[in-house]
Amino acid sequence: MGIGNYLKKHTEALVKDVGIEPACTLTGKSKATLGRYYSDNPEHADRFMPIDAVAALEEAARFPHVTSALADLKGITLSYDQDRKNSDGGGVNSDVVALSQRFAMLMAEYNQSIEDGVITVNEAKRLLRETSALQHVLLEMKLHLEEEAG
Repeated sequence: MGIGNYLKKHTEALVKDVGIEPACTLTGKSKATLGRYYSDNPEHADRFMPIDAVAALEEAARFPHVTSALADLKGITLSYDQDRKNSDGGGVNSDVVALSQRFAMLMAEYNQSIEDGVITVNEAKRLLRETSALQHVLLEMKLHLEEEAG
């Protein structure tokens, strides 16, 4: 998978994280235009979401999907502060949604990595990053469950 397809996959994850209707509102783009930004159709291979649209969506998203992908490509590791601006602390229900999203990202990375039968060092790093993100969500979920259990 090339860099373009990798970025398109993460662009799609970002739009789906925010939701297609809110993404249209935040970016001022139509559903069709947003779809072209992550389409793997050859006629849209050179279309990518503008950086201002990415920034607007990542402000509303639970995870900076495109920023993380770009950092990945440069071998940069990102970390969160405890007080994330876009974390609503919504409790267990939000945790379950985040957990399913993180697990989906892990499985997508795994499928991409194992495609050729070999997991490269960079692919292993991406899998490790997704595994760590999943672990972080599980920890938050555990803390919310402990709060609710008293």
